[in-house]
Amino acid sequence: MTAPTSAAPQTLVLVRNLSVEFRSGNTQHVAVKGIDFAIGKGETVALVGESGSGKSVSALSIMRLLPYPAAHHPTGEIFFEGKDLLKSPDRVMRDIRGGRISIIFQEPMTSLNPLHTIEQQVGEILRLHKGLTEAEAHSRVLDLLHKVGIREPEKRLGAYPHQLSGGQRQRVMIAMALANEPDLLIADEPTTALDVTIQAQILELLKNLQREFGMAMLLITHDLGIVRKMADRVYVMNAGEIVERGAVEQIFSAPQHSYTRHLIAAEPKGEPPAGNPSGPIVVETDNLKVWFPIKRGLLRRTVDHVRAVDGVSLRLRAGETIGVVGESGSGKTTLGLAILRLVSSQGPILYLGSRIDQHSTQQMRPLRREMQIVFQDPYGSLSPRLSVSQIIEEGLIIQNPAMTFDERRERVSQALVEVGLDPSAQDRFPHEFSGGQRQRIAIARAMVLAPKFVLLDEPTSALDMSVQAQIVDLLRDLQRRRDLSYLFISHDLRVVRALSNYVVVLRNGVVVEEGPTKSIFEQPREAYTRALLDAALNLEVSHQHVLAT
Repeated sequence: MTAPTSAAPQTLVLVRNLSVEFRSGNTQHVAVKGIDFAIGKGETVALVGESGSGKSVSALSIMRLLPYPAAHHPTGEIFFEGKDLLKSPDRVMRDIRGGRISIIFQEPMTSLNPLHTIEQQVGEILRLHKGLTEAEAHSRVLDLLHKVGIREPEKRLGAYPHQLSGGQRQRVMIAMALANEPDLLIADEPTTALDVTIQAQILELLKNLQREFGMAMLLITHDLGIVRKMADRVYVMNAGEIVERGAVEQIFSAPQHSYTRHLIAAEPKGEPPAGNPSGPIVVETDNLKVWFPIKRGLLRRTVDHVRAVDGVSLRLRAGETIGVVGESGSGKTTLGLAILRLVSSQGPILYLGSRIDQHSTQQMRPLRREMQIVFQDPYGSLSPRLSVSQIIEEGLIIQNPAMTFDERRERVSQALVEVGLDPSAQDRFPHEFSGGQRQRIAIARAMVLAPKFVLLDEPTSALDMSVQAQIVDLLRDLQRRRDLSYLFISHDLRVVRALSNYVVVLRNGVVVEEGPTKSIFEQPREAYTRALLDAALNLEVSHQHVLAT
């Protein structure tokens, strides 16, 4: 079938009246409701919206990657250079996928095969679509890895995904996507899981490669700062519908729809509760070190150490938040785990004035109720087999075995109310909640034990920006009411600024700069800190511009 005459000559992809429906047993859920959009040759189009708006489902429909028959299209046509992809046979789609249309997914660690080397994974695409020999594929893989900025690519060919950093893995994904010089690249949240400096590098890389190959790009994201930096035109999605469309400048300078204005205004704001300089010290470390041995040889002798944390000292008072920032591998999470005595370390760790660094597992057990943690991924950290009530009450069962079922039920209800959830939902399971609601459940699990110290390990990085703002407001409110102490680990400096009284900048396990949040953000002394801030603030320009207007 040929495309309708309304398709302009330069239109590469034309989507008309596309609907997507998911079936599970006798229930049906309409994820996308009759949307229309187009992508021109060589241009960047952004699909923007919060989680569940239908962005990724719409993009995956272009490549027919949805799980059929559970997902199907009640209505719609997707034209690619005049051919309706929804009616194309599988053999045609196999040639198009990876050859003419490629995709970069959000999380490269789960997208790359852990059992195959980098050379095998990139080379496979070249051999399948271009029929290259082993030698030709080897040469082309090296060239691609060089193009995407992998240093010393010859040394990375035999590496497995787990041996690369997050930024390197994403670069490998880009190399795979560009291996056959596609006409359209679909980038599905390509930088969400990355540090702010790596994020800026990946975005610049994508722009340069787009110019070099002359390809079109469909960018799926909830981050309007990225949209302003990358896109030519924008389609705003909400609840499966496109509510607004237009050129980037038009959307940002004069948004018409209330939902678009909500997205633009949604970012963490405000300031943390004022700390008490004379308040009791809850957590203190002095020259804390976490070194992991490197063992080689037949006898597995220690030849060196990975200095994950190398001499970090900090002092956290009641009601105060210390933000720990730095790129992946800087030692942020390892520092937090050492304080909680979840990894071995050297150097004094004091909790409420008493040393705990030599405590055994049994000695630490009664302190666990007072020292809690909230993880980055709210879905991965909640057991899918347990109900919300079972997840939250687990700590109560361990720490307060004398509590009756009714007493635990009441405490769980109170915890859910405190984090803004309906207690009647406690018998539901994690998959029945949104990402933001799941993170509230994770926070309730920590708060039900009435802790004094909470380690927050990237608790907002996997969330939409408007949900980030809600979680930050919730954490500040809980801190005020309970006089909580937070160690807040993040690479998102916008959230750090909104939540932290004091900031510690880590690089390669060493503190390169520290100080009150305002002085770090307004007068950074170190080049590394300035690089982090420049990368973050450049992506904030669009938000500030729109809010100012």
